[in-house]
Amino acid sequence: MTSADRPVSAVLNDIVVNVQDIVRSEVRLAKTELTEEMRKARSAGIMVGVGALLLTFGALFALLALVYALSLVVAAWAAALIVAAGVGVIAALCLGAGIKRFKVTPVVPKTAASLKENAEWARQLTKS
Repeated sequence: MTSADRPVSAVLNDIVVNVQDIVRSEVRLAKTELTEEMRKARSAGIMVGVGALLLTFGALFALLALVYALSLVVAAWAAALIVAAGVGVIAALCLGAGIKRFKVTPVVPKTAASLKENAEWARQLTKS
């Protein structure tokens, strides 16, 4: 039986089966990509977390030393207030700059590109 002899229902059935296979493949690709990215992010996240914790402790001790140094010049409560105000201003500036730079990146770029290719392929297939 040649392709010209095939009934329309058989051709449509083949198209549906092919589309289902493509969708399943895309889901598997997305799962695989996410798993790979999560593995990379987990180890990097642990290192960043430990570093941030140690940096926080270091900054706290440096601020405490600054309060003690200022308390030699002004009252202890005023020294603590001056340091707190300085830290608050720096924190506000950093948060403002960070929020401006924050951007969302696609999690699964390969899957998105593949979906676009498949959509274009399906459009080309239905045009002929």
